Amino acid sequence: MSHRVGIGYDIHRLEPGRAMVLGGVAIPSDVGPVGHSDADVLLHALTDALLGAVGAPDIGELFPNTDPRWRGAASSVFVEAAMQRVCAAGMRVGNVDAVVVAEQPRLAPHKPAIRASIARLLGVSPEQVGLKATTSEGVGVVGRGEAIACWATALLVEDRGV
Repeated sequence: MSHRVGIGYDIHRLEPGRAMVLGGVAIPSDVGPVGHSDADVLLHALTDALLGAVGAPDIGELFPNTDPRWRGAASSVFVEAAMQRVCAAGMRVGNVDAVVVAEQPRLAPHKPAIRASIARLLGVSPEQVGLKATTSEGVGVVGRGEAIACWATALLVEDRGV
C-alpha cells in the first residue's frame, strides 16, 4: 500500500490559570486546556491521525489518562511514539493538515511557530504542515469559550528511501 490516510479529533475543557500549549508551542492565554498530560489538543489529534493511518490503537489506548506516567507529559512524546509506528510500517509523512477550533486565543500570530514545531516532530518541511484556525461563532461549548477542539489528518506515503 503506497498511501494511507488517518484522521484525529480531540477536545479539551478550558479553565483559567492553565497553560495553553498548541503544537508544542506555548501560547499566551488567560485560559488553557484541562487534561492529564499537557492537554495539547493539536498534538493529540495529530497523534490519532498518525496512529489511524497505520491501523494502530488510538492515543487513549496507548497513553491512558489513568496511567501516572503520562501525568503532565509533553504531548510531543505521543507524536514521537506514533512516528515510530509510522516508520516501522515503512511509511513517512507526506503531509498533515489540522483545524483548531477556539474562540480564544487568536492563533494567527502563532501559526508559523506551530507549523515549524510540528514539522520538526514529523521530520518534514513546514510546507508539509497545513494549519487553520477558526471559531464556532458562539455556538456550543467551543463557541462559549469553554473548550478548544482540533481535527487533524495525516497522509502517509511509502518510504522508498528516496
